[in-house]
Parts: sequence; C-alpha cells; structure tokens
Amino acid sequence: MTTQQQSGQEQQQAVGHVEMSLRQDGRARMASNTQAFLRNHAPFNKMQPDALQRFAEKAQIVFYAAGSEIVGPDSGKVRYFYLIESGKVQARQAGEVTVTEYSILSLGAGESFPIGAVTAGRPSTNVYTAVEDTFCYQLPAEDFLALLTSSPEFNLFCTRYIASLLDQSRRQLQLQFSQRASEQQTLNSPLAGIGSRSPVTVSPETPLRAALETMSKAGVGSLVVAGDDRKAVGVFTRSDLLDRVVLADLPLTAPVSQAMSPSPFMLEEHATAYDAMFAMATHGIRHVLVTDAEGKLTGVVSERDLFSLQRVGLRQIRQAIDGASDVAALQQAAADVRQLSFNMLAQGVGAEQLTQFISALNDALTRRVIQLNLENHNFDGIEWAWLAFGSEGRDEQTFSTDQDNGIVFQVPEGASVEDLKKRFLAYALDVNNDLDRCGFPLCKGNIMASNPQWCLTLEEWKDQFSNWIRMPQPDALLNATIFFDFRALYGKSELADAMRRHLLAQTASNPMFLRAMAKNALDVEPPLGKIRDFLTDLEPGHPGKIDLKKYGSRIFVDVARIYAMASGVHNTNSIQRLRLAAQRLSIRSDEINAVLEGLNFIQLLRLQHQYLEGEPGTQGDNLIDPDTLNELDRRILKESFRQARKIQTRLKLDYQVQ
Repeated sequence: MTTQQQSGQEQQQAVGHVEMSLRQDGRARMASNTQAFLRNHAPFNKMQPDALQRFAEKAQIVFYAAGSEIVGPDSGKVRYFYLIESGKVQARQAGEVTVTEYSILSLGAGESFPIGAVTAGRPSTNVYTAVEDTFCYQLPAEDFLALLTSSPEFNLFCTRYIASLLDQSRRQLQLQFSQRASEQQTLNSPLAGIGSRSPVTVSPETPLRAALETMSKAGVGSLVVAGDDRKAVGVFTRSDLLDRVVLADLPLTAPVSQAMSPSPFMLEEHATAYDAMFAMATHGIRHVLVTDAEGKLTGVVSERDLFSLQRVGLRQIRQAIDGASDVAALQQAAADVRQLSFNMLAQGVGAEQLTQFISALNDALTRRVIQLNLENHNFDGIEWAWLAFGSEGRDEQTFSTDQDNGIVFQVPEGASVEDLKKRFLAYALDVNNDLDRCGFPLCKGNIMASNPQWCLTLEEWKDQFSNWIRMPQPDALLNATIFFDFRALYGKSELADAMRRHLLAQTASNPMFLRAMAKNALDVEPPLGKIRDFLTDLEPGHPGKIDLKKYGSRIFVDVARIYAMASGVHNTNSIQRLRLAAQRLSIRSDEINAVLEGLNFIQLLRLQHQYLEGEPGTQGDNLIDPDTLNELDRRILKESFRQARKIQTRLKLDYQVQ
C-alpha cells in the first residue's frame, strides 16, 4: 500500500468517526428534547428518570401530513404506541358505534393512542387521521409493553387514564387554592401565632381557692398547671371544677393538682392549627398546650381560638345552626358553610364528598328555618313532610343553588283538604322567604312549597306521578327530571318512602316512559368538536363559554335517574345511583368508575369556578371558558365529556333510541 493510499484510508476512517459521532450526538440531542417534551405531559412527568430515558431512546418522531391516515382497522395488528408532539389527530369510529368506543373525537399535543389496541395486540377499532400537519412519537409495541411492565406510573396511567389525570388536577387545584387561602389565617397556620401567648398558670401546690380566684381575676375559663421550669403537668378547667371539686366534695384548701386534668395534650409551636383541631376531635379535648422545642409552655390554643381563626368549623357551624334563634344568625351560618367548603376544596376534598357536605349543612340550615317558622304555625296531629327536589334532593348542591321544595301531607279524618292546604301554603311562604334571606334564592320556575301545585296530599302526589308516567309529554318529562329526585328533609319521612315505592312501581310497569326519558336525555350532547376540542358557541349570549351543568353534569344525572328507575334503586344521589344500577345491570366496574370520575371532575370544576368567580353573597354561574384552563384540566375536561358521550351511547343502545 502506497503512502498516498494509506493517507486516504485514514482520512475515510476519520470522516466515518466524525459521522458516527454526529449521529450519536444527534440521537442524544433528540433523546434530550424528547425527555423535555415528556416532562410536560402526564404520565411521563411522574415517571422515573430511567423509564423516561428508555421511552426517549426507543421512540422515533414521525411526520404525518394533513389528511393522511396514521393507523386504522385495515392496518392490521397495531405496531406502535403514538404520542402526539404537535398538530391534531381525529379518531373516528369504524363501523357501528359500540358501547366502549367513541364515534368521533379530537386529540392534541400530549395525548396518545390507541392504548387499548396496542395493549391487547389487536387492530385498532378507530381510524386515526391527521387533521393538520402532525408530528408523533412512535414507540414500538414491544417497547410499549416492556414500559407497562417496568413503570408503575405508566401502567396506572394506561389502565386508569382519567383517574390518573384527576389525581394530578387535584394537586394542582390544592396549590392554586392554598395560595389564595394563605392570604387569611387558615388551618395551615403554625400554632406559634394562634391563641393565648401569655397563658395563665399556677403551680401544682396552689390551693384550689387561690386557683379559682386567679381564674376569676383573669376572666378565663382554664388554667395551666406548670412547675417552675415552665413545663406543664396539667390543666384545670370549669369542667374540672364541677366534676372533681363540687361533685367530688373536694375542699378548696386542697392543691389544684388533685383536681386538674393531668398529662395535657401538647404540640410544638411549628405544628399547625389543623394538627390542633385533629387532636381535639380525636381526644375529645378543648385545649391544646403549645410548647417550644424544649417542652416549655409558650401558649394555649382553645377550641374557640380555632373557631375564631377559621370563622368556621364543622361542629361550630352545626352548633350555630341548631342554636340559631332567628334568621340573622342563620345568615352568618350560611356564609360560614361557604367558607368551610372552600377550605375543604383547597385541602383537596373530592367533589362527591364536598357536594354531599354542602348539602348536609344546607339541610341542617333549612331544617332550622322550618323549625323556627313552626313557632308561628301549628300542625300538631298532622302527618306531613318537607320535600327537597333537584340538586338538594340528590345531595349534590354546589355553591350556586336555588330553592326546589314541596310539601306532602295526610289529611286527618274529618278535616278539610283545602283549609289544611291554605295553612301549609302560608307556612311555606314564610319558610321560602326566610331561605331566600339565608342565600337560597327563590326558584324562578316557582318550584317551591308555597306554590299550590307542589303542596299536595300523598294521594295527590301519587296521582301526579302516575299522570306524568302515563302521558310522557314534554312538560311531564321536564317535571320528572326535577321532581323524581326527591327526599324528605323534615317531618314524617315515611310519606316520602311511600311516594318512592309508588314511583318505582309505576316506572317498572311502563318501559315506554323510560324510553321517552332516554330520548329526552339524549337531546343534549357533550360539547365535543369534531375538529376543535370543544364547541363553545352553544349558549346564545355567551360566546366562547361552556355551561358545565347543562352540557356536563346534567348528562350524567339524567342517565343515572333513568337507570335507577329501571333497576329499582331507591337512592337519589347520582353517583350512588350509577354505582348500584351498574351492579344490577351488569355494567363493568372499570367502565362505570371512569364515568363517575368524569362526573366528579366536572362537579369539581363547577365548584372551583363558582367560588373563584362568584362575588360574596351572590350566586356563581356554571359558564367556563375552556381557553382559560391549564393544559391538564382541558385534557381531563375533554375526557370527562367523552365519558358523558360514552354513557349516553350505552343509554341509546339500551333503549333503542334513534
């Protein structure tokens, strides 16, 4: 080999090394860019670094021109898992619509497909088409399955898609609300700044008489018993005075240590008000001593301090409601219900629990209004009940709620129906007006107990139900969506039970009525666009907005009502109805859980919007602009609407509605 040939070969090898180095560097940069993209989207933002790196190394980015098919039933067994990097993809059901698939939906950046097909190793049942120029990450099926096995976060995401997204959204919501809540003292406040910083103390040897004089002079209801080292050994309260001194006949010359409650509960200054509240609830105590790191007394936090701090607390609100002597006191309690509900929302309480919590406290408030007005109206010897309809009847009240109520009564022998009805109507008018003053607006549709149409005897209610079921005209179907969600709020609940038994017996024997209800429920569809993510032009006068009640939660509620009547479920709460009906109708648990999670997210979004957008003392609305949502919430909202469409599709097939 000549010197020239050898030099040329060395140059080629050098070029080859450079090219290989550039390719490796390019792949490294691409993997790095891929990981940066993945960290902005679920579930990859929760995955371990090694799993993320494997995805980035194995996936390739591929371009699809607008109008090109990416994968479909004719493509055979799915070979790739696709993750959209940019652009839009339309998924269209191939063939007849089934219960488990969607007819048409739109996917955007960060969304993936077809999870079910690639997991099962089968052809896709949907045709996925690029609506606009689109880039997708393609992960080979074998690498996708390996990732399912090695990454718990990825596995959970793929098997419980919407639940995984919801969990992340709740954490975001907590962060958002915690900042707002931090503007006022809340349960997250440290004990160092709460309660008495100069607690009244006496030594263990102090005679009881001297201890009581100290309490009287200081105007306090409790003393801390502590040694010279400022370390507490007990607490002496007025309860101790009664139980351990007066009733025990203990002489006042005895040392206070004989009457004190020993071993008081203590927390250090860095503990929070929530820790103190939890301790009080757990141990049945009313005071928590606050100490420094060495155990020396620095303060006392009482139950009253926590109530003052929060302005609200569950037990305090109930006590305020039950002890209210007039509407003015109940007005303050109603405001406290709203504030406590906000605190619970900020602490991550779910929509199902929160709406039931709001309803429970509103029930207590309504009952107190009913009781106060009974002082001016006498119905002794008469069997009657106050009925709640609509969202209150379903235990699903949000921050924005008006009145939907009625009365059912029995006429004693020899009494006049009309005279008794007049008395109930006068009473109901007083109750309705007082509830309005407490923040529950009068119903614009006049669905209130003060309306003669909804103040009826038990037999009149039964006849009304029978007429609606026998002749399901539009008005009858509309009334059914309101009045068939009822429960007794006060009075003789057996009357409401009799109404329920009659209703279920009538609907069970009239399948045509349920079919008419199903047809009516399908008139409103989820606002999902075929090209755009959402349809935001459905509400006249509110362009760019979506009514989360009308086009969201109402869909789930309507389906739940129909399935409850079809399967004989007595519950009125929509989630309970769907759970119980699913068991009786053999709907798979994973399918119904995804539906329930969709409903819960829409309810949570309604609560969030109503509180943040509504003015104090006013009714918030259900109109949201999806463009104002963060990417995660937009994604979950879209999936929630798909679940609404999914349960509607099942209803359509079950009742053969065209």
